[in-house]
Amino acid sequence: MTGRITIDLFITLDGVAQAPGGPDEDPSNGFPYGGWQAPLPDDVIGREVAAGIAGMDALVLGRRTYDLFADYWPQHQDNPIGSRLAAVPKYVASRGTPALAWNGARLLQGDAVAAVLALREQHEDIHVIGSVDLVQSLLAAEAYDELRLWMYPIVLGQGKKVFPEGSVPARLRLIEPPITGGTAVQLRYAPAGIPSTGTMSPD
Repeated sequence: MTGRITIDLFITLDGVAQAPGGPDEDPSNGFPYGGWQAPLPDDVIGREVAAGIAGMDALVLGRRTYDLFADYWPQHQDNPIGSRLAAVPKYVASRGTPALAWNGARLLQGDAVAAVLALREQHEDIHVIGSVDLVQSLLAAEAYDELRLWMYPIVLGQGKKVFPEGSVPARLRLIEPPITGGTAVQLRYAPAGIPSTGTMSPD
């Protein structure tokens, strides 16, 4: 078996992925815009998000995102997303040894990037949701098959970015046309090696 690793992120036009879901999600570094996604609903994007979760057979989370999910979703198992999250194995990347009380949750052992890659031998459709710090490590190592971004028409000017200053140079390939319901835009990318350069010239 060689499973696929998909990274799922909600981001702003300036690349911020910190705390889209609520004011208390991640206030680190004094981030004042927690919950920035909420005023920008998009039914088409909502269906795309739900479809991706419905098809996955493993979930990978960083410690902070795990704590948020574990606090919220077990109380909403009547929701299709909550039901699916309850059913799949959940793997948590953490530098500590947290008690993982959510049913099916387990700690990734050793190097997080290597441990996520090893999940390809156990699962077919692995999703990494949120978890910006972990995602940055996976992107730097090109340890993913798809980067799925839901981009919202908002600029925040601060916060954790998907590609901060000093990111490893990379080229990506759009694998399907963008999808939108009129507010956000879904962009699906696959890794495509390192950037090259050239000269723009008229034909």
